[in-house]
Amino acid sequence: MNRAGPREVARREWGPPVRAVRGALAARGPRAVPLTIGAVLLTGLLQVVQNQPWGYRPVMDLGAVRAEDPLWVALLRTPLSLFVPALDLPVWGALGQILVVFGLAEICLGRWRTLVIAYVATLAGTLYARVGIALGPDAFFGLPASDALIVDTGPSAAVVGLALFVCRRYRAWWTGGALIAGLVVECVVKDNLAGREHLAATAAVLVVCAVLSRIQRPRGGSPRSPSGVPPIQS
Repeated sequence: MNRAGPREVARREWGPPVRAVRGALAARGPRAVPLTIGAVLLTGLLQVVQNQPWGYRPVMDLGAVRAEDPLWVALLRTPLSLFVPALDLPVWGALGQILVVFGLAEICLGRWRTLVIAYVATLAGTLYARVGIALGPDAFFGLPASDALIVDTGPSAAVVGLALFVCRRYRAWWTGGALIAGLVVECVVKDNLAGREHLAATAAVLVVCAVLSRIQRPRGGSPRSPSGVPPIQS
């Protein structure tokens, strides 16, 4: 059998989502991605506010999650934390990631599924930080106690989770594998809380994908997929 080259793999894996996005935008324009536009505007607004002398504390109180916080406080702040960009990184990177990945997910997965996957990925990172600190730095998945003071990843964990879920939607296995490999390399090269939380988000989304594949697999057969992709659309 002839092995597909990189160009064929890219066309097979990226072609269907690109066509879906192109068709949706051509038919509806910005109305196809209201969630994404709102997320970009909210992230930009929070970035402006948290850099004001009067705005830093309110943003931290409403949307900054740290492992030292009581769990109920962290859970209340987690939804907004998806849109609080890191202070030490260029905001344009976060806005670009949200625009591309949230937009792709909103069109390919649907608005509510996009929100759910984004929240699951972010929550996985948040809860992992607590478990890692409880394990301590000597454990394999442990974290130093000082990480309890670090603010969680913001939108990046959600972006990672959504990208993986879109890969699952279109069976873009090479793209998904490359993304996971990149996250592992990131964590090895720069082992910090953000990298660990990205891996926790990845693990959580992979579990969701495995459960969905199991549910959608008919007895004695492969997952139902009349259109060539996993039928997860509602």
